[in-house]
Amino acid sequence: MKLNELKAVLQAHPDKFLRFILPDGDQVPAHFHLTEVGHVTKNFIDCGGTIRKTESSVLQLWANDDDADHRVDAGKMAKILTLGERVLPHDDFEVEVEYDDYAISQFPITGFEISGNHLDFTMTTKHTACLAREKCGVDDRCCSSEPAMTACC
Repeated sequence: MKLNELKAVLQAHPDKFLRFILPDGDQVPAHFHLTEVGHVTKNFIDCGGTIRKTESSVLQLWANDDDADHRVDAGKMAKILTLGERVLPHDDFEVEVEYDDYAISQFPITGFEISGNHLDFTMTTKHTACLAREKCGVDDRCCSSEPAMTACC
C-alpha cells in the first residue's frame, strides 16, 4: 500500500480505531503508539554489479505496556502522517510498518478492511532474493561453490 492510499483511507474513516494484523495473524497490541514516520532510502549494488535504489515510508509502532489504555484512531494517525510530510519527499512510497516483538521487523502493508469500528491493516513479510540471477547463472540456487559462480556471489 502506498502512503497516499493509506492517508486517503485514514481520512475517509477518522473515527475508526486501527488494528495492524501481523503475517501470522497476531495483532500489534491495540495500545500501540506511532513513534516515527520516516523516509528510508537504500542505495546498494547487487551481486551482478547493478547499482540499485529503493525508497519507502516507514511507520514505527511501539506498544508501551505501561499505557494499556492508549488508542490511536485513524484521524490521529492521519495528523501524525501530516507531520511526517516534513521528511517525506512525496507520498507515493510503499508503506512498511516497523515493529518489534522479539526482533525489529518491517512489514509491508498489503491491504485493509473495515471491521465494525476498526480499520484492519494486513501486513506481510519481506524476503531476500538474488537480483542478478541471469548474471549469476542461478536457477534455484545462489552463491554455490561452483567456480563460475564465485565471481558474482
